[in-house]
Amino acid sequence: MDKLKRNERIAGIMYILTTNPNKVFTYGYFSELFKVKKPSISGDISIMKELVEKLDIGYIETIPGANGGVRFSPNMRKKDVENLLLELCDELSKGERLIPGGFIYMMDILYTPRIIRNIGKIFANEFAKNDIDYVVTIETKGIPIALMTAEILNVPLIIIRKNMKITEGPAVNINYLSGSTKTIQTMSLSKRAIKEGSRVLIIDDFMRAGGTVKGMKEMMREFNAEVVGVGIFISTKNPEKKLVEDYVSLIRLEKIDEEKNETILIPNFKQLKQFR
Repeated sequence: MDKLKRNERIAGIMYILTTNPNKVFTYGYFSELFKVKKPSISGDISIMKELVEKLDIGYIETIPGANGGVRFSPNMRKKDVENLLLELCDELSKGERLIPGGFIYMMDILYTPRIIRNIGKIFANEFAKNDIDYVVTIETKGIPIALMTAEILNVPLIIIRKNMKITEGPAVNINYLSGSTKTIQTMSLSKRAIKEGSRVLIIDDFMRAGGTVKGMKEMMREFNAEVVGVGIFISTKNPEKKLVEDYVSLIRLEKIDEEKNETILIPNFKQLKQFR
């Protein structure tokens, strides 16, 4: 690479950091890439730190020590979070989304990259300080949210199966009680999926009574893994008493009335750190 002007170099470093969230890059890496000395890179990073703080799009962290370097952790501005959740509540409350049985159609939302990436940013920011090794979800609708959260945290995604695949080898299988249907169901996870003693973040798209999340927490105990956070896209107001207590929900489903074709959802701002 030809030697670049400082503003070009700063733009290049910013691009690399922002497209690789929470990945640590050494000063030596940038020094070699841009053919400048490390003090010059250090000065560039200082300028970017200020810029990122002014724009309120995240933060750049410098990590001391032999294995240190610099990393970028993205964030959504408080106003952007507010607008997104209000927009989603408005969209998901539309009568045409009601499905017989008291369900809401939201596959188009869950598979829209722009929306899901932003939801992933919210969860990643909420749990960034929890020293997470894995993001864990259960197939299938929670996968997009969990994948975006894992990407931004720069950790692997683990998917618990409802039906184990033979290609995944020996598995741990547990039965759990669905909190909403009160039926016994099974979940499976390959014995090779998680290292013992890991710290995990559970992410799911919907929670009514909390039976599935409780089952995932029980599965993690089988691996001697510690659940350090639970993030839910939508939780219901009722039943008020859930099978799990410590979780962060972005949206609360207040009411579904199939006869009146009415759905009420509200943002759960009070559960988010930014709004406390």
